Amino acid sequence: MPSSVPCPVAWGTVSSSSPSPASSASGPIADAAPLSLCAREPHVPADRLVAEMVPPPRFDAVRFGTYIPDPDQPSQAEAVRVLEGFAAGLGAPAGGGSGRRRLFGFGRTARRAAPSGPRGVYLDGGYGVGKTHLLASLWHATEAEPGRKAFGTFVELTNLVGALGFQQTVQTLSGHRLLCIDEFELDDPGDTVLVSTLLGKLVDHGVALAATSNTLPGKLGEGRFAAADFLREIQGLSAHFRTLRIDGEDYRHRGLPEAPPPYSDDVVAKVAHATEGATLDAFPDLLDHLAKVHPSRYGALTDGIRAVCLTGVRPVPDQSTALRLVVLADRLYDREVPVLASGLPFDQLFSEEMLKGGYRKKYFRAISRLTALARDAGRLAGGE
Repeated sequence: MPSSVPCPVAWGTVSSSSPSPASSASGPIADAAPLSLCAREPHVPADRLVAEMVPPPRFDAVRFGTYIPDPDQPSQAEAVRVLEGFAAGLGAPAGGGSGRRRLFGFGRTARRAAPSGPRGVYLDGGYGVGKTHLLASLWHATEAEPGRKAFGTFVELTNLVGALGFQQTVQTLSGHRLLCIDEFELDDPGDTVLVSTLLGKLVDHGVALAATSNTLPGKLGEGRFAAADFLREIQGLSAHFRTLRIDGEDYRHRGLPEAPPPYSDDVVAKVAHATEGATLDAFPDLLDHLAKVHPSRYGALTDGIRAVCLTGVRPVPDQSTALRLVVLADRLYDREVPVLASGLPFDQLFSEEMLKGGYRKKYFRAISRLTALARDAGRLAGGE
């Protein structure tokens, strides 16, 4: 569970004159109807966005000691060594005062002088080499109360600025000892400039930074340019970052079986009815519903969900829909929610044009994560 208690979520109800095709499936199934993501409209208070800036449940128990470096990839062990030293250097208080913060900046500590030398680390590597594991381990290893260190994805950070406003976000985070940003994205120039400016303000207050981003799988040599891209885009902040290259293959593919083929509609419906806390939705209906819910609320959309069952998976029709699905995949992966589906396999969600375009890194990440969750869902189907 997260280290802080999330604020309550207000729920709206979506009415429909006809049920989702998935929820109408017939067969030898239990009488209890499963839940539906399409029937949920969470209204999330802004302070929850701050309270939930902790490692997701999937990474709540990880530590440097639970990261097993690949003996054939010495950069992995080196990254652990450097990050352990970085965390130790953040252990001492960086300024006077209690360090306690409130959401809207009251009682904030005096500005601290930023130390000379690198005040941040950037983990550069491909998919599935354990960058998020290491980033979460850094958060856990840093000696500070949870309210003085923050962990979130690039998208979550931009959503925070949208909810609080730029100046209020600076006030809220400027008393932190550490800010960890997972999946730093360079494909939206406006957001990149926004976050770069925000990080500059936080560095001025002595906040330490750590970030990760991804390189494309199967693109030999391309990963070597990811760090250069990152440092170029954050411009004046580059001197504050030390780059750590982490080589290796996607751990989700090490010795694991191929992703299971999709199930039939009947099996998906049967599992949904038999699994407590499962949702059942037709994939096209879910895509339509995601357009009505702000991506900052996708985490709350999945609150309490034990499994997601989808019928009729098919290629997403456009880029906007695809990007919303990427965010949902991230939230499901963070919460370790298995996904059982019928229709097409997840590696056929995105068109060739999408996989070669500017958002390709996001799409490859979504495929990798949904495939992992599909494997997890195999236990629910049992011998079906």
